[in-house]
Order: sequence, then structure tokens, then C-alpha cells
Amino acid sequence: MPAPGRHLTDVKRFLDPQAIKRIARLDLRARTVVEGFLSGLHHSPYFGQSVEFRQHRQYTYGDDLRYVDWKVWAKQDRYYVKQFEEDTNLRCTLLCDVSNSMRYGAGPLNKYEYACTIAACLAYLLLRQQDAVGCTAFDDAPRMLVPQRTKRNHLDAILQALDNCSPRNKTDLSQILRSAAENFPRRGLMVLISDLLVDREGLFQGLRLLRSRGHDLLVFHVMDDDELDFPFSGPTRFNDLETPEHLRCNPRALREGYLNALNAYLEEVRRGCTRHQVDYLLLRTRQPLDTALAAFLSHRLGRERG
Repeated sequence: MPAPGRHLTDVKRFLDPQAIKRIARLDLRARTVVEGFLSGLHHSPYFGQSVEFRQHRQYTYGDDLRYVDWKVWAKQDRYYVKQFEEDTNLRCTLLCDVSNSMRYGAGPLNKYEYACTIAACLAYLLLRQQDAVGCTAFDDAPRMLVPQRTKRNHLDAILQALDNCSPRNKTDLSQILRSAAENFPRRGLMVLISDLLVDREGLFQGLRLLRSRGHDLLVFHVMDDDELDFPFSGPTRFNDLETPEHLRCNPRALREGYLNALNAYLEEVRRGCTRHQVDYLLLRTRQPLDTALAAFLSHRLGRERG
């Protein structure tokens, strides 16, 4: 349920209309073999289907003609495909970081709000494709768990979970990724949305574990422009959002060393994701989200066709 004093329309602030307009035309497809029924875009390691009928859906190019309901065609002169209880294109879990460091932001959206917008847009796209999507909001432990569902109205549950998780505590990605591997043993798509301000070895161990279980992985690395550009000047106090520590200094004296350390950190993250066959995208919070998502999903589509 929404927090007291909030209306359902408040949580829909994470749905960026411009982003949805751009990405709705794209097909988010798992790059590797995923469990489930062969339906349109996604490959399955299994033949056949479950025996529990669930619903019809309109035929799309590439569907197996064996599952066309010819009785419906005879009555309506339209092609429909039978779907069964396990017949879902894709099972996706959105892992959204709501730790205290995500509160930082000097632009229109802080990192938490930007991350939630990414999660909302992807959930909208996946549900529109009749894929199953769930969501885990986390800091050092799961804060909100929304199970995987395919119904359109499932979007409201995901939005409410994201809205109810105001940032707090530190991040423990190693534990979160291990938990995801245990809670979602069936192969699917895992989307991690975080500022990745964590121990890198624990991060890579978690990614390696998920890949070994057969999951396809996407990482959206969300950082504020100030964190990337370090535009500060004059005496400044920097506060650690996840510990009581702070630092008073002249930022100009630190800028070169900070940017060198930042670039080394970003390169380490990129190389680690590449090494573990994880798709990675760095996003600035002032970067138009629709442009970033459209470019990234188009890149995945191009790689798969290639």
C-alpha cells in the first residue's frame, strides 16, 4: 500500500512519457537462452508446452504455427496463439539500489529517482510484451520484493514498491546478488540499477554467480554529473551519505587526483562486466533517459541480429 498521504498517481511520477514513447517500439530480448516457452522473440531449451491453458494472444511473426488456434481463426478470421501457464516470453527481475548513497543529486532527479525511472520504464516495456517482471529494491538487504507477474496491472505494485523505499543504509551488492541467484533459480534476465559504490570484488563475484546460473545480465550504472565532473570550487565540506565521516578541503587541489581515481574505478567496472559477459551502461542523472535506454536496447538488438 502507498505510504499515508500519498495517492496512487504520485507513484507514477517514475514513468517518463518521453522514455516510454521511445522504448515502447523496441524489443527487449534476452541475449542468451532463457527458460520458458518458445514464443516469438525468445529461445527456449525445451520442446512442447505445459498442459494448463491460460489465455490467447494475437499471432506475431515468428510464432510456431503448431500453437495457432484454428477454431478461433475459423470464427473470427484472425490468428491467435494459445498460451499456457508456463508460456511466458521472458522472466525478468529488476534489482534497484535504494541505499543511502542514492540520495545524492544536484539535478532535477537524484540517483534514486533516476534509478526508479529506469526500473519503471523497463517494467512497462516488459509487461507490454507480455513478459513476466518482478522487482527487488535493496540496500544491505532486500527492502521490497515484488514477485514476477505478467498482468498489466502488476505495474502498480512495482511502482508502489519503488515509491515506498526511501534511501537508507549502506549497499551490500555481494549479498544481494547471491540472494537473487538463490531466489530465482530459473534462468532469465537480471537488470541491476545502482551507483555501484561497493567493493568491486564482491560485485564481480555476484555477477559471476548469476552468469554461472545462466542468467542474462544488464547493469545500469547511475551516477550524478557532479560525481563524474567534480565541478566544485572554493572551501567545501563533503559528507559521506553512508557513514558519519566528512572532509573539509579545497576541491581544486583534489580535482586531478579525484578524476584519475574515478577513471580507474570506471575502467575496472567496465572491464569486470566485459569479463563476465555483462552488458554495461554508465548513465548520468542529467542525461535524457529516453535517449540512453533507446540507444542501449537498440545496441542489444543489433548484437543479437549480428
